[in-house]
Amino acid sequence: MQLSTSILLTIALAPLVGCLLAGFFARFIGRAGSHSVTILGLLVSCALSFYVLYQLTLGGAAEYNQNLYTWFQIGPFNASVGFMVDRLTAMMLVVVSFVSLLVHVYTIGYMRDDPGYTRFFSYISLFTFSMFMLVMSNNFMQLFFGWEAVGLVSYLLIGFWYKRPTAIFANLKAFLVNRVGDFGFLLGIAAVLYFLGTLDYATAFNAAPGLVGKTLQITAHTQWDAATVICICLFVGAMGKSAQVPLHVWLPDSMEGPTPISALIHAATMVTAGIFMVARMSPLFELSSTALSFVLVMGATTALFTGLIGIVQNDIKRVIAYSTLSQLGYMTVALGVSMYSGAVFHLMTHAFFKALLFLGAGSVIIAMHHEQDMRYMGGLRKYMPITWITMWIGSLALVAIPFTSGFYSKDAIIEAVGESHRWGAHYAYFCVMAGALVTGLYTFRQMYLTFHGKERFTVADHHGHGHDGHDDHGHHEPGVLAHAPKESPWVVTLPLVLLAIPSLLVGFFTVGPMLFGNWFGNAIHVEEANDVLAELGHEFHGATAMALHGFTQLPFLLVVIAFVTCTYIYLFNPALAGRIKSALKPLWTVLDRKYWVDNVYFALFARGGVMLGRVFWKAGETTVIDGAMVNGSVGLVHRIAATTRRLQSGYLYHYAFAMILGLILLLGGYWFIGSVPVGQ
Repeated sequence: MQLSTSILLTIALAPLVGCLLAGFFARFIGRAGSHSVTILGLLVSCALSFYVLYQLTLGGAAEYNQNLYTWFQIGPFNASVGFMVDRLTAMMLVVVSFVSLLVHVYTIGYMRDDPGYTRFFSYISLFTFSMFMLVMSNNFMQLFFGWEAVGLVSYLLIGFWYKRPTAIFANLKAFLVNRVGDFGFLLGIAAVLYFLGTLDYATAFNAAPGLVGKTLQITAHTQWDAATVICICLFVGAMGKSAQVPLHVWLPDSMEGPTPISALIHAATMVTAGIFMVARMSPLFELSSTALSFVLVMGATTALFTGLIGIVQNDIKRVIAYSTLSQLGYMTVALGVSMYSGAVFHLMTHAFFKALLFLGAGSVIIAMHHEQDMRYMGGLRKYMPITWITMWIGSLALVAIPFTSGFYSKDAIIEAVGESHRWGAHYAYFCVMAGALVTGLYTFRQMYLTFHGKERFTVADHHGHGHDGHDDHGHHEPGVLAHAPKESPWVVTLPLVLLAIPSLLVGFFTVGPMLFGNWFGNAIHVEEANDVLAELGHEFHGATAMALHGFTQLPFLLVVIAFVTCTYIYLFNPALAGRIKSALKPLWTVLDRKYWVDNVYFALFARGGVMLGRVFWKAGETTVIDGAMVNGSVGLVHRIAATTRRLQSGYLYHYAFAMILGLILLLGGYWFIGSVPVGQ
């Protein structure tokens, strides 16, 4: 049985149709029409994505790989638009479409009063279309198109509130940092074309074993393995999109965008593109243990050190943003130990509980009148019971409590790293194990500061500050609300409930086939010597046994330590938090300044670029172009004109004298020419 091309085209194009209608015809269809057409497009894509997944898993459908349109052809090289739809693609389609659909519904409530309502719906539909084209592509050219389109739309969405200088700074930062990664990605694609002679996935993967023994001359005396060069360049692209150290700096600042897009970027779309790409390129990465060790070390560093920053954050969205960085590090670590299916499995479970946490944070922000500082929250559980319960579910999945979805994917990654003998595995094992404690600390701290303890906000009506929460001078007072918080409307809470269900259950039902049942088939290739999952499979006796065993393992113990610590500090002895901060002031400063990475980048690249521009401006433009070329030529013409102008005196006797002198010269010249003998 063959998948229908028309169904696949509908999946990809339905969000694009919604985007165009909401973007260009909003004045005719209105706000309700804009969100209706975009949600309908996502609903169609989501339903058909589930159908495609069903056909590939239970319906007996064969993998789909066809070119639909040839863009251009130059000699033996061609660029096509085509789809490769196997179980890896189908799983990504379901996750992206489901999360995006819920984000669209949620946006109705969150962006209700925003003047850019229709524009936002157009953007997020375009974002989803770009992600569909990325995951469905069957060639590197189309992959690059989707890759860049996702980056472009993220620029528009992060800077959606374009009147905020911080938003413009954040979207420009995201755009520039991703261009660094994309340059490496483009070099990797060029290297694939150079060594393998094709941009088609299937052809390239079949020819990949021929890379063994081939080298690329970097300098006169240096040659690198071709597969290593290709894979590291491709992974540099993934480092930008999936925010791995040192290209991670754009992701926390992307919180300047509206909360729905924070959920979409961080959960199911842009940041997962790099993880998906490396998993798709597993036939290439398996040829280079050097590249995989590089992936492993970068992922481990990201998992631990970005998570530590989350502990000192006070903005509720930024805590979750640094959590995303850390969890992306876990996925990258899984890729580094050749556990591609584990990385994609964690990508799936993470998409549900991270979207839940972001949308839950948005619900809190709505109730708190767009206050995002957790220091002015507290005690919200009695005002927002649905948000409170669902966010606890997401938090338990994030810290990997046994039986939650996050446990099955995260625990498997930690176990796989422990089994691996790849260079860097010991360092990675320490990072992911310590990361379990760190995750617990920032997660439970966030929940206690937001929903538990005493209320650290006041209601303006009760304290004489007026009805808008502003003082007499018009300044907003932190923690002063116009009225008491209340639960968000159903368009906000319904997506929370629908995301809480897979955050709890999807891991239990899918861990067996996706990790240990070869569910992905030929979509993922792992060399037998690198197959750490095969070793773990001997000890797997079902999801229930795995969860029960998890209660006895060190990661769970570390989470319990984090839970007890946060419970004591934030429920029973809040003053202790301040004393700990004072005692660990140097460490707190390092984390609060984010290891000064942003400062170094700003000083080196931003200010350095400005200084270099000034040099070129002064030396090049002012001195050479304006001074020598423009002003110099003007000055030369001016001097020539000033000299010749003296010949035009206006006096008749000057002109008569010039005529006589000219006649003498002409006669003298004629006489001289006539006196020369012929032939000389």
